[in-house]
Amino acid sequence: MRSVSIIGAGCTKFGERWDSSLRDMIAEAGVMAIEDAEIAGEQIDALFVGNMSGGRFIEQEHIGALIADCAGLSRLHVPSTRVEAACASGGLALRQAILAVASGYNDIVIAAGVEKMTDVSSGTAADALAAAADREWECFFGATFPALYAMMAKLHMRRYGTTHDQMAQVAVKNHHHACMNPIAQYHMEINIDDVNRSPLVADPLHVLDCSPISDGAAAVVLVPTERARHFVDTPIKIVGSGQASDTLALHDRRDLTTLDATVHAGRAAYTQAGIEPRQVDVAEVHDCFTIAEILAIEDLGFVEKGQGGKATADGITALGGRLPVNTSGGLKACGHPVGATGIKQAYEIALQLRGEAGKRQVDEAEIGLAHNVGGSGGTALVHIFTR
Repeated sequence: MRSVSIIGAGCTKFGERWDSSLRDMIAEAGVMAIEDAEIAGEQIDALFVGNMSGGRFIEQEHIGALIADCAGLSRLHVPSTRVEAACASGGLALRQAILAVASGYNDIVIAAGVEKMTDVSSGTAADALAAAADREWECFFGATFPALYAMMAKLHMRRYGTTHDQMAQVAVKNHHHACMNPIAQYHMEINIDDVNRSPLVADPLHVLDCSPISDGAAAVVLVPTERARHFVDTPIKIVGSGQASDTLALHDRRDLTTLDATVHAGRAAYTQAGIEPRQVDVAEVHDCFTIAEILAIEDLGFVEKGQGGKATADGITALGGRLPVNTSGGLKACGHPVGATGIKQAYEIALQLRGEAGKRQVDEAEIGLAHNVGGSGGTALVHIFTR
């Protein structure tokens, strides 16, 4: 298997993009990535595009062909494949692109992700997102995604003494980081009281504990590492890629306070990269809810199980801390266009390792990690990158 590197990356602004269609956004991100890689469209061998629910959000299926068409690659007959793994669709698209290059089957591949979520009502969007849970055993009985993560939060609080103030600090931190990210959906500072006073969604989760509905797209260009410096001076090497699955429904899980898919995907990525969690300098993790970031930093081995809330409150995961987490603002404040999130994470890590993250730059960042989750943990992807 060949080593794989990123030579180009692009990401649109996330948010309520009323003036842009899905076609517009994916073309924008793709052009940015291609220009960053200094390649031409004629050189692209394949595309893998993460998209969770184009059929529900914009009533469009056959997304792979649509992306090739609006990217101007249909006349070149470049194969384009839509990849779906709920909120981990982008991370899985990245993994599929890595495998295509690593296997030697393709040489220059684009991994992209896109979602246009704000053209439907909030109720319709919530119902579409609920399809990432077990529709028969959870959604039909009224369980929403906030409710599922609220159950995880309640048990974590009871078992480990985690407080809502500690969870709220995740939101406070990520909003602070987002204020330094020009593509972020929210450029507003908040405090713990703001989170605690925001409307309750599913006890103990408030509105400001939850990631938003967003539009956006992101793309990265992958090539064999041996050829990467033929294109750019600062390629980013992908040294680990792990994927794992778990039960779709929470009631069949081994432990509601641990996402076993994250644990196993992380172990696979660490083993492949030949590193330990303590060696990671910067991480983007899947904080769809504030409790999700706390679970992630525990399950990825950054802190001991049950200590995620305390580590957050102590500033370990903030810029300037031992391990800055979600420097982009995360899903919580940068935004969460579900199909694009996993690629945006890779985009942020690429910027950090290049030293191009501006005011949110992590000093001397050499190893980065991206963690993307589908649903309540039925799928997890972990990727590790080096400079």
